[in-house]
Amino acid sequence: MKIAIQRNGRLTEDSVALLRACGLSFEFQKQSLYSPCSNFDLDVLAIRDDDIPEYVQDGVADLGIIGENVLLERSARVHQLVPLGFGGCKLMISVPQRSAVRKISDLNGLRIGTTYPTILKSFLKDHKVRSEIVELSGSVELAPSLNVADVICDIVSTGTTAKMYGLRTFCTVLESQAVLVANLASMRDKKKRAIIDRLMIRVQGSQEAGGKRYLMMNAPANSVARLKRVIPSLKSPTVVPLAETGMVAIHSVVAEDVFWDVMEKLKKAGASDIIVVPIETIIR
Repeated sequence: MKIAIQRNGRLTEDSVALLRACGLSFEFQKQSLYSPCSNFDLDVLAIRDDDIPEYVQDGVADLGIIGENVLLERSARVHQLVPLGFGGCKLMISVPQRSAVRKISDLNGLRIGTTYPTILKSFLKDHKVRSEIVELSGSVELAPSLNVADVICDIVSTGTTAKMYGLRTFCTVLESQAVLVANLASMRDKKKRAIIDRLMIRVQGSQEAGGKRYLMMNAPANSVARLKRVIPSLKSPTVVPLAETGMVAIHSVVAEDVFWDVMEKLKKAGASDIIVVPIETIIR
């Protein structure tokens, strides 16, 4: 089986990191088309992101990691398995700083330059707006200054680029992130579906572990009730008696963003010898 990922772009690093977090062992080189996994029945296929939807749709690849924006623009017939939580961006309409455009209806009669004509056409139709879509192949931000278009519709991550070209973001057309997709025929094939299901367990386990830490500590047995109220764990923490009379070990999982606040409260509640380690995966 093959999984297609972006050869070189903003999704590449996170895609490779996800597959390695799933325990897949492979040597990834951007110059190489194939990177076979040594411990899983899967080859990593590195290609242009624009080609991934068609490759998966046509069965050249069984799986693919691609941005929702590219997937929707290509209108590929694939099965979406799961959003991956990285590669977040927005497809937004931006207008010149001094533009009188303040609401969506103000776009009527304007020329909108974009590399996403399919998504934009659907958005305008939903909002009953009649604009001329100017399909571009690149350098979308330059379109208003070159009088190619009045406004633009393009991918925005921070908005910094738009400001550099004298534009202001106006409205969001689509919020996008990376998704894992599968070929429809591969989903119906029993052997391939079994491999996909195995990979999905690993992907979901890696996602579940994201932003969490494994917490271990020692504490007096009479402080367990207080400590349990402090720990915002997935479930009730594990409490194990120690060789020292009246002492226990407590194990739990906490979110990374609240760890330091929790740690301070744990110390005040009687915990000691606190150890925190990263979590690679959580299997439900």
